[in-house]
Amino acid sequence: MTTMYVCPVDGTRSPVASLAWCCPVCRGPWDLDFEASAVPPKSLSSRVDSLWRYEEALPLAAPVTTLGEGRTPLVPLTPSVSAKLDFLMPTLSFKDRGAVMLAELARRLGPERVTADSSGNAGTAIAAYCARAGLPCTVYVPEATSPKKTEQIRAHGARLERVPGDREATARAARAAADEPGTFYASHVHNPYFLHGTKTYVYELWEDLGGRLPETLVVPVGNGTLLLGAALAIAELSAHGLIGERPALIAVQAEAVSPLATAFRAGAEELLPAPAGSAPTLAEGIAIPNPPRARQILRAVRASGGTFRTVTEDQLRAAQLDLASRGLFVESTAVACWAAVRDGADGTDRADRTDLRAVVPLCGAGAKTGLAPAAGAGGPSAP
Repeated sequence: MTTMYVCPVDGTRSPVASLAWCCPVCRGPWDLDFEASAVPPKSLSSRVDSLWRYEEALPLAAPVTTLGEGRTPLVPLTPSVSAKLDFLMPTLSFKDRGAVMLAELARRLGPERVTADSSGNAGTAIAAYCARAGLPCTVYVPEATSPKKTEQIRAHGARLERVPGDREATARAARAAADEPGTFYASHVHNPYFLHGTKTYVYELWEDLGGRLPETLVVPVGNGTLLLGAALAIAELSAHGLIGERPALIAVQAEAVSPLATAFRAGAEELLPAPAGSAPTLAEGIAIPNPPRARQILRAVRASGGTFRTVTEDQLRAAQLDLASRGLFVESTAVACWAAVRDGADGTDRADRTDLRAVVPLCGAGAKTGLAPAAGAGGPSAP
């Protein structure tokens, strides 16, 4: 069966080769009409040591555009909470999981140009993998994006476009460019191939934990690409009889920018009307006031039996320092999940507990942003 884009809202379909980056009817993001096959556990030991080892579950096979991404370590933080070190990816963030899929797809389609928009990490990943694929690339970023991230984008040879205003203004500028003929829009939000890359995060957990998953997956949520990828993987593993119980999804947002948490707590199926503008937050990577896949994110969290948690700026600062004291230096967005669970994890663990109850992702390296400034020292203050 031919893999097709399909709109989850109105059912509109489009060939992947069309370069259509969104549904032409509702302008919403695509899903992918693709049926994953079961990954045979017994054959994994002899396979390539990257995310491409799960080839049956991926909509692309035999990649050319790869940097050996995937297979990141899982290390304990407490007896019942572990961290998956996705900041050890080739471009130092989990976005490599999806970026390699988009760049490999673009290489096969042969567009005139590739465009992307990002608050930083997705842009650096797309730039790197387009460089690997030999594709011309332009990345749109908000003007306040971390200098280290913009330096990385430029280093990979991508053209950098700084956009005045917030993340939404950046997305609008990129989408306007994406409508130009011959353009492949490597959107980590609108293109579902990205989600089929991020789902390998859960396949790796399943393999490393001997064919099971923890009780809870704690995931940072801005545009929801890791959470929706996780939900895809959980559904596939369950459908193929490869797991028993499904884990709950705990979605984490910064309190300063938390439209999804607000909608979830109100029992809404979509985002609620919000005041213009948004407060600054140290968690720039999840500061998304209007995520296009909001309905899918809310539905996935509810279906899993999970919930939303929010964290303050002071909690983010404290969690970053706490992880650094444990030998793990990650950026302030990447500490959000640990900030959301660390007090309960440390306070409720029994000395004899050996079961893994929760996993948090450490999604981006501290070298990308440095330490969060102290409150009142030029960084966001506690709300």
